[in-house]
Amino acid sequence: MTRLRRLTRLAAVSASALALGLTAAAAADPIKIGSVLAVTGPASFLGDPEEKTLQMYVDQINEAGGVDGRQIELIVYDSGGDPNKARTFATRLIEDDEVSAIIGDSTTGATMAMVPLAQDYEVPMISLAGAVVIIDPVKEYVFKTPHTDRMACEKIFQDMKANGYTKIGMISGTGGFGKSMREQCLDVVGTYDIEVVADETYGPSDADMTPQLTKIKNTDGVQAVINPGFGQGPAIVTRNYRQLGIDVPLYQSHGVASKSFIELAGDAANGVRLPAAALLVADKLPDDDPQKEVVVNYKTTYEEATGEPVSTFGGHAYDALMMLVAAIEKAGSDDPAAIRDALEQTSGFIGTAGEVNMSADDHLGLDVSAFEMLEIQDGDWVIIGEN
Repeated sequence: MTRLRRLTRLAAVSASALALGLTAAAAADPIKIGSVLAVTGPASFLGDPEEKTLQMYVDQINEAGGVDGRQIELIVYDSGGDPNKARTFATRLIEDDEVSAIIGDSTTGATMAMVPLAQDYEVPMISLAGAVVIIDPVKEYVFKTPHTDRMACEKIFQDMKANGYTKIGMISGTGGFGKSMREQCLDVVGTYDIEVVADETYGPSDADMTPQLTKIKNTDGVQAVINPGFGQGPAIVTRNYRQLGIDVPLYQSHGVASKSFIELAGDAANGVRLPAAALLVADKLPDDDPQKEVVVNYKTTYEEATGEPVSTFGGHAYDALMMLVAAIEKAGSDDPAAIRDALEQTSGFIGTAGEVNMSADDHLGLDVSAFEMLEIQDGDWVIIGEN
């Protein structure tokens, strides 16, 4: 435990002693939850639905009486996906706002800038970003809700192997998520007897990936292509892919699991395959699927409130908030250490991402089976399952 945290705990003990003489009204002070999200900027397609989701459900919880009779005070800062801003805002949440827990950031790079603060100050943080490095190795005070990039690689390679593909091309973004997923894919691809025979990258500001895709097209033996990345990059890749007439299957990551990708890529998106949460196909799930009620309710609530199509990214925020509220109720306290312990004991939680079972060795609690394998057909998501 850090010296700063020990002093904070001592102060909390003193405050608790003084609280014995306070009125019941003072005992009902709000529970402060902080959030740092990429509400604006290039990753706003992540942060915007996440913020809307948090605000919407915090309002619902408060209207229903709060958590154990206490209202939630949600404090949100917009990082724009910038790691430096994320670190600054996380510091403010902890030192000035004195929050009990943090949800965010939306992106891997910004999340990793916040991780040392959560660890040093011992404040639980639930990330909404995708890279496995966030929770592997396990960090005592850091959790996350989205499926990892490593799991996405595994789900994609399962589908490729089932289709008999043994030689593939890869074109990856060089941002935090794309770089991490590329590394994870290269690490596990051999397990599926698949060889990467072409390996290209593109930068976050690149507007034309034709040169890289031409190299892949001209590589002998390529039977399919995978594109680790998120944001506008994968949409550009997809459009360029069709323009070049590449006739082998294109796989994207769960980082494009929103209607905005289909809108950006247009008709070129048709035929793209990707792993994604069941939320995208909520109404297509069988009635006996344990997730159906949760994802249908969230989808309906979000779309009616915002007038916008649901995305898996808002679902990550829903899962984080609901697990956090359950942890506060289980702990019977808003003490950060007690919340952390309760979060780690999350078991059988059905969220938009799947069934979550955390432990001291697993601060995600999902496995690859939580993914659905989807294909975009006629501008919509279709479950294709296992081949």
